[in-house]
Amino acid sequence: MALIALNTPATEGSYLTRTAARIAPSRRWQGRILTGAGLLLLPWLGYLAGTLPPAEAAAWVSLDALEAACLLATGTRLLRGDARYRAPAAAAAVLLLADACIDMATAAPGTELATAIAMAIGAELPLAALCGTLAARPAKSAHTAR
Repeated sequence: MALIALNTPATEGSYLTRTAARIAPSRRWQGRILTGAGLLLLPWLGYLAGTLPPAEAAAWVSLDALEAACLLATGTRLLRGDARYRAPAAAAAVLLLADACIDMATAAPGTELATAIAMAIGAELPLAALCGTLAARPAKSAHTAR
């Protein structure tokens, strides 16, 4: 049934139009950012697996794969208007903070540390802040949703 809905044009009053209308514009861009970040991590996983020593690769690929899964779950749930985005958002926030801290703690002084700081400031910490904010928002009760 989902395939049929995706293959039919969104007409006035259709399910797709009603769902899109219910999703706030802020939720739409947040969903796109998080989904995009999760998708961007996928090729990065291959790069890490191919360039790091096996023991290190296993640890970093596992951490980044969990981040990607949480970002994708949060982003796609936001885009669908699914209220169950809070748990993966909370997990993503914790994983991204841990990643930023471990990157900076294990980086060698110089270029490696500068790169770790740039990644933390430019990507990991802003994404963690967004996910933390999303996770902390109170859920709408059945009475306020009407």
